[in-house]
Amino acid sequence: MKLTLASALILPAMTAAALAQDIDALSAEGRAMIQEFGGALKSELLAAVEAGGPAHAVSVCNLRAPEIAAETAGNHPGWTIARSSHRLRNPQNVPDAYTAAAIEAFLERAAAGEPVADLARAGIVEEGDARVFRMVKAIPTGALCLNCHGGSEVKPDVEAVLSDLYPEDEARGFAEGDMRGVFTLRKVLD
Repeated sequence: MKLTLASALILPAMTAAALAQDIDALSAEGRAMIQEFGGALKSELLAAVEAGGPAHAVSVCNLRAPEIAAETAGNHPGWTIARSSHRLRNPQNVPDAYTAAAIEAFLERAAAGEPVADLARAGIVEEGDARVFRMVKAIPTGALCLNCHGGSEVKPDVEAVLSDLYPEDEARGFAEGDMRGVFTLRKVLD
């Protein structure tokens, strides 16, 4: 995964080498958190699909995903992890300015042919009086995701559940490999 420095205000007091070292170490921890969160979410989704089909699995993303994110962050003191997208399903996942800029850049890079799985951005930025590590990583649409995020793959029972829970849903019509959204991580450094 190629990471790029964020195009944000970076503290001038840090040397380039120290900044790169900090970003590399924090990025490694961030990637581990994404693996932990994504793995737990996928495991619960697969179990829910097996137990009751895709319509039953919607509750995992609706209810369990925020809990899994909180559990993952709890295993990594000082961190937060969440999901966002350019086509929202849950209006509570609106991207902040940093995440929105990363999403826009990722969409351009994907349109230019860069693999979605490789799209990531990390940097240390100044937010108020604090230095904050930020990381955004694209989520590629996989086969499992198409049950609820695809086009013609979405079955009527899933459609009904999604329409009930998310009347303003914009997160449909994706194809396998598309960027469906992003993981967004944050850690206050001081």
